[in-house]
Amino acid sequence: MKRRDFLKDITVGGVLLNVTPGILAQGGTGPDLAVIEGESPALITKEAIKVLGGMGRFIAKGDKVMIKPNIGWDRKPEQAACTNPEVVKALVEMCREAGADRVTVMDNPCHPAKRTYVRSGIAKAAKDAGAKVPYPNTHKLKKIPLGGEKLKEWEVFSEFTEVDKIINVPIAKHHSLSRVTLGMKNWLGTLGGNRNALHQGLDHAMVDLAAFFKPVLTVLDAYRIMHRNGPTGGRLSDVRMNKTVVAGVDAVAVDAMGATYFDIPPSELLFLKLAQDRKLGTMDLEKLKIEKRTI
Repeated sequence: MKRRDFLKDITVGGVLLNVTPGILAQGGTGPDLAVIEGESPALITKEAIKVLGGMGRFIAKGDKVMIKPNIGWDRKPEQAACTNPEVVKALVEMCREAGADRVTVMDNPCHPAKRTYVRSGIAKAAKDAGAKVPYPNTHKLKKIPLGGEKLKEWEVFSEFTEVDKIINVPIAKHHSLSRVTLGMKNWLGTLGGNRNALHQGLDHAMVDLAAFFKPVLTVLDAYRIMHRNGPTGGRLSDVRMNKTVVAGVDAVAVDAMGATYFDIPPSELLFLKLAQDRKLGTMDLEKLKIEKRTI
């Protein structure tokens, strides 16, 4: 079943089915996580996907693909408030090479999109690689039954439900409410409406959204890490170089690995515990096969 048909069934029926994370991945064996370190954001991204079995494991010929980075803030790449544009570009290129019919890159920023898309460098990088990069349009919001434990329904931009596959591409940052913002927090960028209302019970909302969207792949940009004053930052002193990308099918495991870059044991983060309890993945890194490489 194509992802867009699956989500259409959810929307019509109002029932969220329990699907194993990454069920849309096209088989394959190998490590649970690829953790690649190096000087080039693009090359370590491509190496991470190669280690997992190649983009062809996740994207089939003719697929309509959504790549969801964090483009939330009017900041330059060096300020590490948005996903590194080279990481996004590499993923678009690999999706196209795997035969994707259409690749879209989109977010609903907190700062005005016409500024964040440009200053982050993501719009140009994604377009150069052959992606469509639409601004969020409130006319395309649809109230969707999310089937969450706390978040029952919300307005979602239709572009995120009208695709076959979603690749989540967050950046690793400190966050004043959830301690860190990684993959699960990144899903708030799919929503319209008064998202500030979700800050009451944010951990539960994050997990409900992760359970609904079920990315086929999560790629965490940890090349530059905002280790304080997140999620907006603004000063270069808030950023430290980590030169790493983490990729995997298990979105909980990817976020658990991301937490370690902030010296936070995954077990201390409520959203990870909630996600594991709901069987969305595992935060127990010791039980996983992790391939680490430096290139």
